[in-house]
Amino acid sequence: MSLQGRVQPALEVFNRYAADAKIVLLHPTNRLRNVLLACLISDPDIRSFYYSFDLDDINLLNFMISFADGMSSQHATFGRHINLLQNKVLKNPYKYFDDVLRAVISELSELHDGEYYLILDEFDRADRADDVQRLIERLSHFLPERCKLVINTRTLPRMPWLSMIAKGHAVILRDDHLVREDFYQNRNSEGAELKVLSLGPGYVFLGDHLVDRWEGHLPRLLLFFTLDRPVVTRNEICETFWPGLDIDQAVNVFHVTKRRLHKALGIDALMHDGTYYRIDPEVPFYFDAFEFIEALMIGRYGESDDAFEVWQRVANLYRGPFLQGHNEQWILERREAFQFAYIEALENTAAYWAQDGKHELALHTLARALDTDYANEAIHKKLLRLYMHLGRRAEAVTHCRSLEKWAKSSKTRLSGDIQQLFSDIIA
Repeated sequence: MSLQGRVQPALEVFNRYAADAKIVLLHPTNRLRNVLLACLISDPDIRSFYYSFDLDDINLLNFMISFADGMSSQHATFGRHINLLQNKVLKNPYKYFDDVLRAVISELSELHDGEYYLILDEFDRADRADDVQRLIERLSHFLPERCKLVINTRTLPRMPWLSMIAKGHAVILRDDHLVREDFYQNRNSEGAELKVLSLGPGYVFLGDHLVDRWEGHLPRLLLFFTLDRPVVTRNEICETFWPGLDIDQAVNVFHVTKRRLHKALGIDALMHDGTYYRIDPEVPFYFDAFEFIEALMIGRYGESDDAFEVWQRVANLYRGPFLQGHNEQWILERREAFQFAYIEALENTAAYWAQDGKHELALHTLARALDTDYANEAIHKKLLRLYMHLGRRAEAVTHCRSLEKWAKSSKTRLSGDIQQLFSDIIA
């Protein structure tokens, strides 16, 4: 097949899946990634901006200076927000991370009035830059609606891709298809001896036996934290688990925690390759978050003849909030993302029940979604409209009053849309 014959399907796949994502990762094994970038840059119907990482982009400060300079040649005023922060960043880039994030968001908001791609090429040059990796991951939550990041790299970026996919923020493309499994190039083994269940309180099994002798909760959380990303650095671990300790103290505590993990599992599951830590690929394991996201992708992108069954499977795999009972910041962020996907599954399941005329099951499923996230107005609107469709106005009015009471007690302002729906129901 000619190069053009291979590129055209890849472009079609890119356009299809990039439409609803904030970040598009061209997988390192994507043989067409450089050609795809050339097509995007040369297409007169697409507005794109291009930045290639420099060899010196090994920390946040160097990247910010280089990024502002490189982008200014494509947009004259780019960099004015970043330049105001450089003195702060020089003193302590971690301390002023949120200021840096806001500055970059402001730059991107002013970059172009219409939809555009920001292409980040040679991203692997920032492999060891923990703060740069963190910046791009955080950007996925706050990018302007009209901006999409396209990442081209020779290595898999060290980001929590599972939760980014769950939230609908990211897709990973390999040649002419969407990556729907083996996200970190380690197969999820259903029959593995080591089973790690993160959706719920967080259980670890060796065979049929629950591992419950951890000597504290940190060794167990270290296992979950490492499974969450392709690889992690020691600094990432120390800054996440022991941010109040100086680096030497944190490293000592880390090694103690790592030994306790080894002791609890009876195997040295955490491997160090000289730079990064990861779960040893020679240790077969099952991680429920992988299966959850794999099922989610099938349902979300319509790749099954029985979508209803797929959405039910997604909902059933969600046994509870991610690492329920723990409230560390990284856990709360993952919890929000997986909860988002769970509610998506419940909403789709309810829609199928309603379409099949099984309205009580649809109402019950929407109520389950509200039990998970009562502040979600979209679900309230679906529930109220279903009540009205069924002619059950009294129940709709009761629900309206309950929601108003909740909003008042929680000091939450309801949107104009739902207030108008209230008026239509109560009138």
